[in-house]
Amino acid sequence: MRIAQIAPLCESVPPKLYGGTERVVSYLTEELVRQGHEVTLFASGDSTTEADLVPCCDAALRLADGAHDIVPYHVTQIEQVRARAGTFDVLHFHTDYLHFPLMRQTDVASLTTLHGRLDMPWVAPFYRAFRDHPLVSISDHQRLPMPKVNWAATIHHGLPPDLLPFCPAPRPMEDAGYLAFLGRISPEKRPDRAIEIAVRTGHRLKIAAKIDRVDEEYWTTMIKPMVDASPLIEYVGEINEAQKAGFLGGATGLLFPIDWPEPFGLVMIEAMSCGTPVLGYACGSVPEILCNGVTGFVVSRMDEACAAAPRLATLDRAAIRREFDTRFSAFTMAGNYLRIYESLMGERIESWEGARVRRACLAA
Repeated sequence: MRIAQIAPLCESVPPKLYGGTERVVSYLTEELVRQGHEVTLFASGDSTTEADLVPCCDAALRLADGAHDIVPYHVTQIEQVRARAGTFDVLHFHTDYLHFPLMRQTDVASLTTLHGRLDMPWVAPFYRAFRDHPLVSISDHQRLPMPKVNWAATIHHGLPPDLLPFCPAPRPMEDAGYLAFLGRISPEKRPDRAIEIAVRTGHRLKIAAKIDRVDEEYWTTMIKPMVDASPLIEYVGEINEAQKAGFLGGATGLLFPIDWPEPFGLVMIEAMSCGTPVLGYACGSVPEILCNGVTGFVVSRMDEACAAAPRLATLDRAAIRREFDTRFSAFTMAGNYLRIYESLMGERIESWEGARVRRACLAA
């Protein structure tokens, strides 16, 4: 199958540091190539892939100087896709919605995976206007705020099985063991909750997280004072992919105390790949991704979180890895997408055949 993967340009594919969507695009692209498909990746020029790369800007826009407005770069990317569209069997977009008008002008099967939150007030009117375009959600919860649209499927993210290897035992708590927080320093990710859980239960906490410019004040006024106030808390900064396996695998548990409608939460399955259990708040996709009492604990209040944190070490890490292998591998994710691709291609063929018959009848 000839497949185009169209990635956002803010990060490379895969990202050098933080970046969830581009990381998933990379895992999907490489697995499709591994399975023998002809894949073309439209992404930033500093991306790394076994697919054919079409560079749509020189480097990831988040790290590039002078890229203050990302829209012109993405519009240019859409034009590059349009110019080559006829060479593909399916176009798979991961770039929100700028491409939607174009898709009504092409005969190639296409779909869009929505990676972000869908509860903003401007979202519903847009998707009502383009309700015919096939969409994929990354969790069932993500799609709840949306109007009736053309949902093709819910497909959970997946990781390569050897990316974050299974770690059968964490570092013991008495030997400098720790709980982990991985992601972004931002109000919706609630690092303050993670710190409170660690302090109240007497556990060490390592925070590996990036600080976006918009969150610098939150870090300075709210989180840094909490870090400085307790010897149990260590901020290690933003880590790369090579560091992630050791960081997550060595942890007794991952704290995911979010306070927003998380569409998926890639870090949860990254921890599960290592066999590391997750303590998550019951927001967004968390109850859908975690199997309560098996891969971690789902809680709703601070007292529940503090009661559950010491129990993370009692969970079977091998069972956590088995759950990951069954539900969240890149192989599973790619297989689910291939079924959607084939279905959309079949619908296109039926549509073309129906149009051909109608033209023939009119001409008779």
